Amino acid sequence: MAGLLALSRTIDRANEFIGKWVSWLILLAILVSAANAIIRKVFDISSNAWLELQWYLFGAAFMLAAAYTLKQNEHIRIDIVYGLFSRRVQHWIDLLGHILFLMPFVTLMVIYFVPYVSLSFRSGEMSNNSGGLIIWPAKAILLVGFFLLALQGISEIIKKIAIMRGDMDDPNPFISAHEQAELEAKAMAEEVRS
Repeated sequence: MAGLLALSRTIDRANEFIGKWVSWLILLAILVSAANAIIRKVFDISSNAWLELQWYLFGAAFMLAAAYTLKQNEHIRIDIVYGLFSRRVQHWIDLLGHILFLMPFVTLMVIYFVPYVSLSFRSGEMSNNSGGLIIWPAKAILLVGFFLLALQGISEIIKKIAIMRGDMDDPNPFISAHEQAELEAKAMAEEVRS
């Protein structure tokens, strides 16, 4: 299990680095959007390439940060139902969800995206929009995003098994929305008192 946990830590570090780095793409997308709007209004010049660049940047931030979001345990789930169960049952739900739903989905996406990206790259596929960008980088981002998500899924499965076996502490203990609100209220009350 020690070797698998070392692999999990390596995957976690890589996805954490990538997830934090791609957050800058949102700022870049905002700057491109603002510059494009200003140039369009002031000089009455527009380009589809600038619009597509915004989409590429936002898509890259979304796809490349998906694995980091999973690592941080921030993906959406129905906490009202999830919170009714003991932590052990929650771990089983997470483990089975990763094995039965996440991993088959991301594996299929990676398998199908490889030829999809390859064909786009070899053909030099371009946007249908006049003055648009080449398409393969956007498709490659999708492939890389799903690959990183698959790796993070493996890491999460390893961690769930280790937690359930007692080989590691739970890095993300579940706190219901109600408990979180109570904790925040207590913290604010303490802040007001001091």
